[in-house]
Amino acid sequence: MDKYGLIGYPLGHSFSKRFFTEKFAREGIDACYENYETPTADSLRDIVEQHPELRGLNCTIPHKQAIMPLLDWVSDEARQIGAVNVIRIRRQGDGKARLEGFNSDCIGFTDSIRPLLSSQHRKALILGTGGASHAICYALSRLGLEWTLVSRRPKEGQLTYDDLSAETIGDYQVIVNCSPVGMFPHTDEAPRLPYHALTHAHLLYDLVYNPEETLFMRLGRERGATVKNGLEMLERQALASWEIWNE
Repeated sequence: MDKYGLIGYPLGHSFSKRFFTEKFAREGIDACYENYETPTADSLRDIVEQHPELRGLNCTIPHKQAIMPLLDWVSDEARQIGAVNVIRIRRQGDGKARLEGFNSDCIGFTDSIRPLLSSQHRKALILGTGGASHAICYALSRLGLEWTLVSRRPKEGQLTYDDLSAETIGDYQVIVNCSPVGMFPHTDEAPRLPYHALTHAHLLYDLVYNPEETLFMRLGRERGATVKNGLEMLERQALASWEIWNE
């Protein structure tokens, strides 16, 4: 039986494991999906060697960047993004495994947000500067939007939450939350924004999908903004992972 899995730390209740387990059962695919919870990316080779049935891995926080030097090959797109979340495992004749890195976060986000964009959406604020934000920056550039990162700490070329005035919010029609703020169980939290400045022209996209409607989304919806969570992005990036593993 072929095996696939997820490497990261901590993993908790994994979306990927549930998604692929249900997909394999629904489609009669003789395969399984397991979580490989490891605090360091250095365990990658050991995991691959200990499980010769492995054909592919997803990679999540905090290893999306640290995993890259451990791979035999990285796609141009993943290299430009600076993060890998899909690893294809090629078993070679000598028994060694060739590990190839890709990024499907960009695909999932692009396919998910594109139908919501209109001509008024020209500039985006990206809340958070972690691994997920790299793919979002890349995707927005490909979609023709200018973007600015927002961080808790001052850094050249970025804004802090203290910089986000009503005027600033009026200048950015798309706001993407790449931070974990508002994720279950902290559902009473939201990124620190002047929500009163939001209008029907704004689009708020939250990579968080649990809860289904975060406080960030609800506050935007109450001001007339279009809102969306990250569930479809996850589903689309997972399907893209499957295609990469089976090319």
